[in-house]
Amino acid sequence: MPQATTIIIADAPLRWQDVAAVARHGAVLELSSHAWARIDNAQAVVQCIVASGERAYGVNTGLGALCNVSLEGAQLSQLSRNTLLSHACGVGPVLSDEQTRAIICAAIINYSHGKSGLHRQVVRALLALLNHGITPQVPSQGSVGYLTHMAHIGVALLGVGNVSYRGQVVTAQEALAAEGLQPVVLGAKDGLCLVNGTPCMTGLSCLALADAHHLLQWADVIGAMSFEAQRGQIDAFDAEIIALKPHPGMQQVGNNLRALLDGSEVIAGSKGIRTQDALSIRSIPQIHGAARDQVAHATRQIETELNSATDNPLVLGTPDNYRVVSQANPHGQSVALAADMLAIAMAEIGSVAERRLDRLINPHVSGLPAFLVSNPGVNSGMMIVQYVAASLCGQNRQLAQPAVLDNFVTSGLQEDHLSMGTNAALKLHQVLLNVTQILAIEYLLAAQAFEFLKGQRFGAGTDRAWRLLREVVPAYEQDRWLAPDIAAAATLLKDTALPNLH
Repeated sequence: MPQATTIIIADAPLRWQDVAAVARHGAVLELSSHAWARIDNAQAVVQCIVASGERAYGVNTGLGALCNVSLEGAQLSQLSRNTLLSHACGVGPVLSDEQTRAIICAAIINYSHGKSGLHRQVVRALLALLNHGITPQVPSQGSVGYLTHMAHIGVALLGVGNVSYRGQVVTAQEALAAEGLQPVVLGAKDGLCLVNGTPCMTGLSCLALADAHHLLQWADVIGAMSFEAQRGQIDAFDAEIIALKPHPGMQQVGNNLRALLDGSEVIAGSKGIRTQDALSIRSIPQIHGAARDQVAHATRQIETELNSATDNPLVLGTPDNYRVVSQANPHGQSVALAADMLAIAMAEIGSVAERRLDRLINPHVSGLPAFLVSNPGVNSGMMIVQYVAASLCGQNRQLAQPAVLDNFVTSGLQEDHLSMGTNAALKLHQVLLNVTQILAIEYLLAAQAFEFLKGQRFGAGTDRAWRLLREVVPAYEQDRWLAPDIAAAATLLKDTALPNLH
């Protein structure tokens, strides 16, 4: 077996690729000695606050609207434990293991700044969950941006609740014991550190970025196949024309399309057959490019948050000279807006793909056999897969409505403006799943259209993509069970990287 990658949290900023490596690919997460020193320093500050009796929110007071209730002594450890138990009240289907792992990874990065104040053993316990393959079962619904998801992760450290472990769902207590790990005894501020901040929306959004970057590469390939199958007019992608609208994403897409279609006899032989193509065909650089620019913007927003200290209160200075400051860094407005914009951008990628694939099956505009089957009538061909794509686009239109505008008041008027960033990230995940399926359907249809154009040379990249699909999905000669074909195409999209594209 290849040795797992190790990602060390030190002083350099982390990227979404690091979170994806830990969450999806089993990379081992470690902290540098400097990061541990920062964590220990902040905890020493917390101990000074406790010893002095100075009032500090969440260290020796109640939470939320109970912030004016002072606590002391054994109550501080009990507050931390009670915080996790009372906040672990999520509902609905559980997150996938990779989603929960992404959240834990983002939380550890937050604590590594040394501004939180939790005990070293709590961070060690979170690292142990990741590196021993113990993943808490976290209900997906119930977060206004933070709190519930992290609380369900936190109670697993206490040996409470269920976890995914070695392919089964077992109690947290069983999994910890099997790995020789002890439940954590919490101290002052540990419980609050475990539930606040923005790791939930940020970790989820990092996974979404991984999927968005990947799908945008495939969208160019599949869009180029549809363009070629419909004998598009290549002048629309002329480098000089594209350069006159210098959006960076548009330039990338234009370069990709020209490379993918290079050497195509289909395209060369189709020059002048129509004055111009339908917008869904000729505007691939404009639409795909705009989505790329939004993903670039969202990447900056999400990675900035990933490398931020997002607790409340934050602990600054040293035990000899410190400040503890109540503020609003757990408010995740930047991530919420980024996730909402990503959902709109990626829904548009699915929308234009559905328009392209509809033209492929429509004999009035395709110039190809009706519904891409040789003997239409007795065969329905690819007719109904377009219905599926339309349904997914309809759902994406609903999911692309912004979550960040859905504001509510919580905690007795104390928390009266909420980002809803976790809801934004979760619905973005669903949009991305839907776009994967839409692109898989377009891929199937474009490849089937190629069957009717064989004998002419295809583009350098589109020909490779066609042959790649044919390794797992045969040509469609007559009606057959189509669901497995869509599933095979979607799996190919998810599992295949495209290193030669920008």
